[in-house]
Amino acid sequence: MAVIVQKYGGTSVANLDKIRAVAQKVARAREDGNDMVVVLSAMAGETDRLVGMANNASGGEPDRREYDVLVSSGEQVTVSLLAIMLNTMGSRAVSLLGDQVRILTDDAYSTAKILDVETGRIGDELRKGKIVVVAGFQGVDAKGNITTLGRGGSDTTAVAIAASLKADFCEIFTDVDGVYTTDPNLYHKARKLKRISYDEMLSLAGAGAKVLHHRSVELAKTYGVPVYVRSSFSEDSGTLVTKEDEEMEQGVISGVAYDRDQAKVTVVHVPDRPGIAAQLFTPLSDHNIVVDMIIQNASSEGFTDLTFTVSRKNIGEARRLLDVTAKDMGASRVEYDENIAKISIVGVGMRSQSGVASKMFAALAHEGINILMISTSEIKISCVIEAKYTELAVRVLHDAFDLDQEP
Repeated sequence: MAVIVQKYGGTSVANLDKIRAVAQKVARAREDGNDMVVVLSAMAGETDRLVGMANNASGGEPDRREYDVLVSSGEQVTVSLLAIMLNTMGSRAVSLLGDQVRILTDDAYSTAKILDVETGRIGDELRKGKIVVVAGFQGVDAKGNITTLGRGGSDTTAVAIAASLKADFCEIFTDVDGVYTTDPNLYHKARKLKRISYDEMLSLAGAGAKVLHHRSVELAKTYGVPVYVRSSFSEDSGTLVTKEDEEMEQGVISGVAYDRDQAKVTVVHVPDRPGIAAQLFTPLSDHNIVVDMIIQNASSEGFTDLTFTVSRKNIGEARRLLDVTAKDMGASRVEYDENIAKISIVGVGMRSQSGVASKMFAALAHEGINILMISTSEIKISCVIEAKYTELAVRVLHDAFDLDQEP
């Protein structure tokens, strides 16, 4: 008997008919003799609706604790409905919310991180022969306050539970049938991958690919949880996210990712002295604003420029913080650019292949696409470009590395 954790996203539970289809799929897996834990997101569009209500009620800046109480309610609806349907079908089921499972998190409202999962209640229900249906996206802090994990947090919930239960594997059901070499909605030549390494998936997720949340991949890698990305609407085996092996290195590049949710910030004419970077970035960190790419120009006459990127949704708060910080440190001004995108190529084969970066830069240059920033790691190269070239850049790089062909 296997222990299987399944997660179904918002499009998979968008209405009663789709929830019923999920119930039938889960019931079949239970009938095959498996212990089943099912993690659900809210219905498609429901979280956006709740966020809109919170913003309207508050004038745009809701109290973060109350915000989490509100937006976490969407998952309560889906887990109860699935449990009701399973029980009606004759499959014994019980729904549990984050505080009932005891998914313990820190107190960073709306971006909380899971600290521990107490699996005692889940284990008890499984031993009774029940299917356990868990609300994704939510947890509880040390004081008992409801917290949420940020967008994509249900993926993280599922993998965290799978790791804690030492499940045989975790299946992430979504509206796509696996991980592709790029967004198939953007380029028809995108090819589905049979397998991808944790590190590649982590880099793609961090670079903007929306198939899996990057924190869920981090957990899967740390605890060695095999993750299958599958479609809720087909029986295709999907893509296995697993440990790296020699076969994966045969292809230099595994995928091209893009991220339009980027804004570029340049702090101009900053005094070049020890501690200046910490003074600049600490206020952002204190407000849970994640900084991505960072470039510091060469010092000239005791001054330098610092350029970095943040999520576009954080640019308003970042602007408020940085305008004050820049003035305090003696910088001349701060420049903001929201009309950018980040394009990345990812592949474990980069470790043993030369010329990958030059090939990427040449392909972009051939189409007249200017590179504004560059960042590299062992298996990833990212470039910031003007947002209007995003789709063209994806297609050009996909073709340049022949990603439509099996390696």
